[in-house]
This record gives sequence, C-alpha cells and structure tokens, in this order.
Amino acid sequence: MEKLRSLPSETTEKFMALGAVLVAMTCISGGATIAKQLFPLLGPSGATTLRLGFAAVIMALVFRPWRLSLKGNWRTLGIYGLCLAGMNLALYSALQFIPLGIAIAIEVIGPLGVAIASSRKKADFVWIGLAATGLAMLLPIHSAATALDYRGLILAALAGLFWACYIITGKRAGEQHGPAASAAGMIVAAIVAAPIGIAQSGQDLLLPGVLVLGLVVAIVSSAIPYSLEMVALSKLPSNTFGTMMSAEPAIGALIGMLVLGEVLGITQWAAIGLIVMASVGVGLSSNQKNLEGSLKLDKIGPGQAPV
Repeated sequence: MEKLRSLPSETTEKFMALGAVLVAMTCISGGATIAKQLFPLLGPSGATTLRLGFAAVIMALVFRPWRLSLKGNWRTLGIYGLCLAGMNLALYSALQFIPLGIAIAIEVIGPLGVAIASSRKKADFVWIGLAATGLAMLLPIHSAATALDYRGLILAALAGLFWACYIITGKRAGEQHGPAASAAGMIVAAIVAAPIGIAQSGQDLLLPGVLVLGLVVAIVSSAIPYSLEMVALSKLPSNTFGTMMSAEPAIGALIGMLVLGEVLGITQWAAIGLIVMASVGVGLSSNQKNLEGSLKLDKIGPGQAPV
C-alpha cells in the first residue's frame, strides 16, 4: 500500500525534474540572447568578460574555492579554466556571424565526439554519419547555406573543441578537487577573458546599465541552469537527462527565431535535426558509465552549453 501511495509522488518528482531540464535549456539560450544585446556596445569579448566575471563571483560564494588544497594539482584547474574561457569567447564571437541555433548545433559536436570516443559500439558510426551529414548541410558550399558566414562556423567549431577539452579536464578537476573545482575554473576563466574584454570594450564595461545586464546574463546563463540541472540529475536517470539535453540546438534555434528574429531555412532546420538525432542516439546507445563520463561531466560547472 505504501508503495502504491508513493507512485504519484515519484511521478510528480520525475515530471518536475523534466520541467527543470527544459527550463534550464531555455535559460541557457535565453541568456545568450540577452548577451547578444550587449554586442553593439561591448562586442562579444566584453559580454563574455562580464558573464564570466559575475558567474565567478556567484560560484565562489556558493562553493568557496579558497578552501581548496592545490598541492601540485593546480595545473588541471588552470587548463580547465582556460578551456572554459575559450569556449565562451569562441561561441559569443560566433554569434556575431551565425544564428544561435546553428552555433549551438555545431558546438555540440564537441561533447558528442567525446561521447562517441568513449564508446566501442558499431552503431555509433550511424550517429557519426548523421552528425557529419548535418554539419555538411550547414557548410557554405551550396546555395541553401550561402547565408552562413564561414567565420561563424569556424568559431562555433572552435567552441566545440574547447567544450570537448573542458569535459575531459573538468572530469579530472572534479575528481581531484570536488564541486569547488567549478568555481575555481570559473575564476580562472574570468581572469583569462578579462584582458581581452577590457581591450575590446574599455570603460564601457563599467557603465551601470551594462553591469546590470551582465549580471542578468550570468544568473540566467549559469546560476539558474546549473541549479536546475543539479536538481534534475538527482531525480532522472543519466540517459534520460543526456537525451533531453540533446534538444539544446533546437531550443536555441527556436529562441533565436522568436527573440532575435533569426529565421532559418528548411535545410538549416533539417541539419539541426540531424545533429540532435545524432546526440540523442549516442545518449541512448551509451551505457551508464559512458554517459556519466561524457554527456554529464560538463555539468560539474556552470556554462553547460556554454552560451
């Protein structure tokens, strides 16, 4: 009887967890649309600097990284933070040239590659083929993709490479230092990005309105999604979580269209769909260990999908 009574509660918790993941993905893309409003004044590097700076303060207050004992393991945190800075700088720079949904779709190839590399299943070649087809459809080599600027595609691909490195180094940092590694990495990322943002934006970074928007971006893109994902991870199987997170490119495309007016063509939507299908396929075919070692590892710190 007690077991039967607990079923509605468990079902409710599962639906709440699914809702938390959906809201988290929406916040990630929504934060990028807010950040893009800062580009005319600050440029992408300035917007990145504000986001990482405020996120570092928020994460430091939560995890108190000053309690960490480095003892020879500081290099891992340094590389982890460098990768975090690189992927944020590259992605925000890509948003100058290509729509949000396409940028996320290309960027997600990074963690997808890590997931496939950690698997030994022949079926994963199918997902590689789908992802490669989707990418080929986005390349500006045919009439349907001529509107895409190659600079944005290269920068988004660079962000994906940094994201893959971030996952690998994040795993090591988390194993060595625990959850506080996310805050330490964010501080390193903010320090790395600061000179670039200051060089591009100068004193405009200190304008009151700009600071407020920068804080909003940090909260919406980092603090809220990270908190919601932590709740969801405690309630959902990792394969369910990883499969849902695969929808990020599609959500980014929808938000980009609704908020920024970034209208995509049928071919571009199809390309995003193929990449999403590839990500879902990898998530479903991976075992529990591989999922926790790839699709989920980037959740040890904010900036999940680094937008």
